[in-house]
Amino acid sequence: MSASDLATKKIKKNNIIFVTYVFNTYLWFMMLFKKENTKEIVPTKTELDVLQVLWQYGPSTVRFVHDKLNEQKEAVIYTSTLKLMQVMKEKGMLERDETNMKHIYSPAVAEEKVKGNLLGRFMDSMYNGSASSLMLALLDNDKTSEAELEKIKELLNNMDKGK
Repeated sequence: MSASDLATKKIKKNNIIFVTYVFNTYLWFMMLFKKENTKEIVPTKTELDVLQVLWQYGPSTVRFVHDKLNEQKEAVIYTSTLKLMQVMKEKGMLERDETNMKHIYSPAVAEEKVKGNLLGRFMDSMYNGSASSLMLALLDNDKTSEAELEKIKELLNNMDKGK
């Protein structure tokens, strides 16, 4: 083997090492980006309806979710529910168990986390990030019952006692 062949072989080996390094770095950045995105999942109204069914009833088939959505709304087309749940899986909102003939979907996001994100966004956009302004608006609302007001007072008293 000539010196030229050895040099070419060494260059090819270095190129493979470099391409592998670049590819691994790319994958690492994509994983970081994906983790950051999953922290701030903000579902649409329709996606939230699907998540609500799954949070309430647990892992379910598309048919079950579809039937529950139809109980809540006007007629929803089955294929629309199916496509929506497939898209939600791609977005990382749902997980799908494909071990059986009927695929079982379950939420991939915690209810508290999603609701916390939505509440935070609502508070930021409607009340300039002020939790006290939000609470005052809630307490001044005609929909707040006496029982709910008593429960809030009890929570506040318990918080004061804890300090």
